[in-house]
Amino acid sequence: MENWVSVFTTTRELEAGIVKDLLDEAGIPAVILNQKDSSYQTFGDISVMVSRDDQEEAKKVIKDYYDRE
Repeated sequence: MENWVSVFTTTRELEAGIVKDLLDEAGIPAVILNQKDSSYQTFGDISVMVSRDDQEEAKKVIKDYYDRE
């Protein structure tokens, strides 16, 4: 995953899924990297990752979504 960068980080799986779906709908391939501890679900983060080439566009899509709320 050396060419992938995190564009969004959260502790909630549902929120990460929503952001991934937003990016997919915008034509930006995204994956979720879940780094939560399997025993203690309160530790760790969930990141939405995109290709380094798509980083700026992905951040814009995410910002536009959260600005609407």
